[in-house]
Amino acid sequence: MLEDLSAHLLDISQNGISAGASKIIVTIRDNDHFEFEITDNGKGMSEEQAISVVSPFFTSRTTRRVGMGLPFLKQASELCGGKFDLKSQLGFGTTIYASFNKSNIDTPPKGDIPASILTLLIDAPKVHWIFRYEKNNNIFEIDSKELDEALDGLESLNLPDVALGLIEYIRNGIEEI
Repeated sequence: MLEDLSAHLLDISQNGISAGASKIIVTIRDNDHFEFEITDNGKGMSEEQAISVVSPFFTSRTTRRVGMGLPFLKQASELCGGKFDLKSQLGFGTTIYASFNKSNIDTPPKGDIPASILTLLIDAPKVHWIFRYEKNNNIFEIDSKELDEALDGLESLNLPDVALGLIEYIRNGIEEI
C-alpha cells in the first residue's frame, strides 16, 4: 500500500508517462477536502480496461502480475468519505480524480508533494508538466515549459543546489496561498 498521497501522485503520473503522455496536468485542491486530479494525453484505455484497472489483480505492466496503486487509491478515498473517478478514452488519455475528507481519521498524510513534483520533472523532462495547487480560491502553478526557460534547461535540476532551491520555491508557493 502506498504510504501517503504524494506517493499516489507519483504512481499515477508514472502511469501517464508509461502510457506515452506528452502532457500531464496535476491539480491539487486543499480545502475542506484534499482532492487531486491528474490528466494525461497518453494512449488512454478502453472502457473494459478502465473498469479493470481498479482491480488489484489487473495490470498492464509486464514487470509484475498485479497493479495495486489505483485499487488502493480508490479504496482509501472511499473509506475516508471521499470520491474516486477514472475517465479514459482510447487514444486520447486518462483523468483520475480522488478526494479525501481531511477530518476523517483514516485520511493518509499528504506526504512531500514538492519532492514528488521535483522527482517527476527530473524523471520525465520531455513531458510538459503543469502542477497546480489550489487553496482558498488562490492558485500556485508551475509550468515545466516556463521552468525550462528560466533554468536554461531542466537538466540543471540534477544539480543539488538547483533541486533544493526548486523544492523550497514550491514549498513557499504552497504555504503562501
